[in-house]
Amino acid sequence: MIYVFLANGFEETEALAPVDLLRRAGKNVVTVGVGDNIIKGSHGIPVIADTIVEEISLDEELEMIVLPGGMPGTLNLEKSEYVQKAIDYCVQNNRFIGAICAAPSILGHKGLLNGKKAVCYTGFETQLEGAVICDSAVETDGIFITARGAGVAIEFGLKLVEKAVSKEESDRQRKAILFD
Repeated sequence: MIYVFLANGFEETEALAPVDLLRRAGKNVVTVGVGDNIIKGSHGIPVIADTIVEEISLDEELEMIVLPGGMPGTLNLEKSEYVQKAIDYCVQNNRFIGAICAAPSILGHKGLLNGKKAVCYTGFETQLEGAVICDSAVETDGIFITARGAGVAIEFGLKLVEKAVSKEESDRQRKAILFD
């Protein structure tokens, strides 16, 4: 199971492109509302989450979490004790954490990116405490998959598919959506 956390002010493209690609790849993806089940994105688009944070389980079925960026969505994710617990669970159990745009700052504030290669939205680099900042659009280091922003949301989603399924499935999805 993969949880994609949605908090008011999330960047719609950064959340929904990965959800779409992971579901196309056959993964069980659950969108999780922080605060409610109807979450409004940073551009005013309301999204009905599959569930709310109070109803999720952190157990062996969880294989990945995804943190979309956007403002104030990133700040709202970071304030959530449930999101913090999910991050801690993934770190303790070697599960993937995808974070895009401003959301890698949440990991940086927790000291999780120390010595890790990472990327983020321009201007948030100082929030990735101890990270090795890279020039790539998407960067993977261990369990952490980080990406720059909305413009690379599909590339980010394809990298999540690669990690959750396989490189072959990611390549298949890339061809299927004509992303070259």
